Amino acid sequence: MTTSSLHYERLTPQTARVTFANAPVNLVVGALAEQLTRVLDELAADEQLQVLEFDSAVPDFFLNHFDLAHLADFPPADAQTGREVWTDIAIRLAAAPYITVARIRGRTRGGGNELALALDLRYASIEKAFFGQPEVGTAVVPGGGGTERLPRLIGRDRALEAVLTSQDYDAVTAERWGWVTRALPDAELDGFVDGVVARLAAFDRTALATAKAMVNRASLPPESDLVAAYGEFVHTTTLPGYRERAAGAPAPTGEQALQLEYHLGEFLGQAALRRAAAAASGSSGSSASTGS
Repeated sequence: MTTSSLHYERLTPQTARVTFANAPVNLVVGALAEQLTRVLDELAADEQLQVLEFDSAVPDFFLNHFDLAHLADFPPADAQTGREVWTDIAIRLAAAPYITVARIRGRTRGGGNELALALDLRYASIEKAFFGQPEVGTAVVPGGGGTERLPRLIGRDRALEAVLTSQDYDAVTAERWGWVTRALPDAELDGFVDGVVARLAAFDRTALATAKAMVNRASLPPESDLVAAYGEFVHTTTLPGYRERAAGAPAPTGEQALQLEYHLGEFLGQAALRRAAAAASGSSGSSASTGS
């Protein structure tokens, strides 16, 4: 199955692959969420699949943050569970009876990072993979599980640094902290992941699914926390802090927009410091004027 935002391919009876393809920067959009939901629906009754891989066809971007300008285009909440679509996708992937494996090259941020965190095994290119949760830098909060899954992997203090500073982190740091399963030289990534997938596909499906469910019991956040997080994220998009930033400057386009996405973590920090300096300058000027 090929769509505008992703490709789905059945490789063997035991293995399949989802390839993100929302060029130019692989933003998470409603169409991608809808298409991924259809893939999961198709696989729900599959009794042969053992490994579902995820990779990207967009150079330098594995899966990026939400396109907040089009948040209203996301599909409605699931009629049966009441869960918002991105929360539902992450919960279903974590609980699926097959093993999910990410082959990560490129920026993996925000909602994209949160989906990666919901996968079972994450293998990253040392040269090409970067990770981040940029939401606080845009005056919103993570809503797809970043604040629930990341602390369980890397610890409270490191998760706070990542979430609160909105920085980008390289793959070596991500591996050292436990953010990814393993970081490998880019030239070795495909061979290593192919070997893991082949090994898992050769094992007994029931044993794989049961072992995954047992580890899940010891490590996953409560589903109610994930549901609450999405609600808190949506709420922050209605508050003055986000609305003022969204309305404060025209959205960049073309090459400027692309460069912003390449250096988003750096940009958010610099922009915040400029706003703080401008506010301090204005406050000083106002005080001096009043004093005279």
